[in-house]
Amino acid sequence: MTNDTRGIHPGARHGGDRIAEALQAQGVPVLFTLCGGHISPILSAAKARGIRVVDVRDEATAVFAADATARLSGRPGVAAVTAGPGITNTITALKNAQLAQSPLILFGGAAPTALQGRGALQDIDQRPLVEPHVKRFLKMRRVRDLAPAVAEAFALAQGGVPGPVFIECPVDLLYDEASIRQWYADAAGKGSTLPERALRWYLNRHAERMFAGSHETSAPALRAVATPLAPERAREAALAALRKAQRPLIVIGSQALVQAAGAGPLAQAVERLGVPVYLSGMARGLLGRDHPLQMRHARRQALREADCVLLAGVPCDFRLDYGRHVRRSATLIAANRSPRDARLNRRPDIAAIGDAGQFIQSLAEAGAEPRAAWVGTLRERDREREREIDQQAAARGEFVNPLALLRTLETEAGENAVFVADGGDFVATASYVLHPRGALTWLDPGAFGTLGVGAGFALGAALARPDREVWIVFGDGACGWGLAEFDSFVRQRIPVIALVGNDAGWTQIAREQVKMLHDDVATVLARSAYHEVAAGFGAKGLRVQRADELQPALAQARAWARQGHAVLVNVWLDKTEFREGSLSM
Repeated sequence: MTNDTRGIHPGARHGGDRIAEALQAQGVPVLFTLCGGHISPILSAAKARGIRVVDVRDEATAVFAADATARLSGRPGVAAVTAGPGITNTITALKNAQLAQSPLILFGGAAPTALQGRGALQDIDQRPLVEPHVKRFLKMRRVRDLAPAVAEAFALAQGGVPGPVFIECPVDLLYDEASIRQWYADAAGKGSTLPERALRWYLNRHAERMFAGSHETSAPALRAVATPLAPERAREAALAALRKAQRPLIVIGSQALVQAAGAGPLAQAVERLGVPVYLSGMARGLLGRDHPLQMRHARRQALREADCVLLAGVPCDFRLDYGRHVRRSATLIAANRSPRDARLNRRPDIAAIGDAGQFIQSLAEAGAEPRAAWVGTLRERDREREREIDQQAAARGEFVNPLALLRTLETEAGENAVFVADGGDFVATASYVLHPRGALTWLDPGAFGTLGVGAGFALGAALARPDREVWIVFGDGACGWGLAEFDSFVRQRIPVIALVGNDAGWTQIAREQVKMLHDDVATVLARSAYHEVAAGFGAKGLRVQRADELQPALAQARAWARQGHAVLVNVWLDKTEFREGSLSM
């Protein structure tokens, strides 16, 4: 038996139809994919039901795009890839979504059920590869189970600690029954020997089991997903600690915005509490560009001075120096859907296990106790750091100062801009300089620190937020992963703007490697003509080598994007010492 599709009944109902109907019932607007014969019925059926099928040049991009749509919509994004290498190519993107706690559904093709383990095309045991990186691996064996599996996967992906779910769909479950039975008949042959008759009997029985109950019709199921709420005793204890504190502080991470529709109420709750806040991940921009409670700089110092710290959807991992940034005498409150993350490396005084965003809203119901002196101290530190950045941005060199570039982007980007961050040194610099415009307007990989997310995230963001101006802030190293997707942007009229900070190197690595090992091996890149590559795919490309070219180039890029063009602006950067000593472990 092969994947030869001759003799397929084009009008017959098949397993791909069942999956597409279930996706339609879930309200899925777009399916990301790189095509393959194992999954063709899913793609065809999705298109027939009005689901937009967006094809890309790398399976990882499809998963990154699904991840981004999930983060921005609060509903799982969906991707489908073919068997074997199609699935193995997604592993990094799946792990990134798992560690970022991003809900998505990945359909993976598989060899025919009767031929698995017998050397069929692209046949491998996919479970051991995929299962460690997803919440659940659902292996399909019967056609009638396909639609219920979709409903189960959506509930699993969103429930508790969100994450990716994988559905393995063997090819013989996806095509119509008549075609599959014909394939099996051809495979069995017409011989009369005992082994040949036994093979026919086995394949007939196998087909009967696969298609049993598949003629029953029912509406695709939907499952309600309950929001996990922290117990009332945790709320009361947290309120008492915050009321007692003189220098309280909140750190909010991506998990607090799992329910994307709750971003507005969460921002209002933070305002009502009146507690200064640091924002990370998807929470960046929650309070707008310049809210007086939102602090951007000197977080470590603030945490060490605070006498009560609420970590909302934020674990004590390397980003908080494994909990050592919070002094031991402070009251530590951890609001988190994950009991493990709430207690990671540092046991909190108060563990509020449940949705972090809802927990903050429940605290705000009790009102606020303003602490003007504490807020004023932190604000003055922020202003001083901003002045230092302005001074450093004013320095001139042979090419463009990266701080000046980011200050210009801050000024030129639209008020509706969404920033996608993909890179090392340049992107980490951007996190200090750029001010996201509002809630859900900043996407970065998350805790895994994955390079190569940019094109997929931008694709997902542009489709989830078609009214937004989408910028990819690329390091020149990370840019290499996404360049081929300019073909995808152009073919599907996705008008993203990529801004490449080109300093001809893997600078984040080089900073410490050269200092410690006195060797720049493998960290040197060329000032490649990335803009010409993008133009070769049909996009618009610009090169900027001097500071005075910068503002006109960004204005032109925005104008082209408004006309529907994808754009890449390749900016040659000077080296700076802005992030010396920034190696993370």
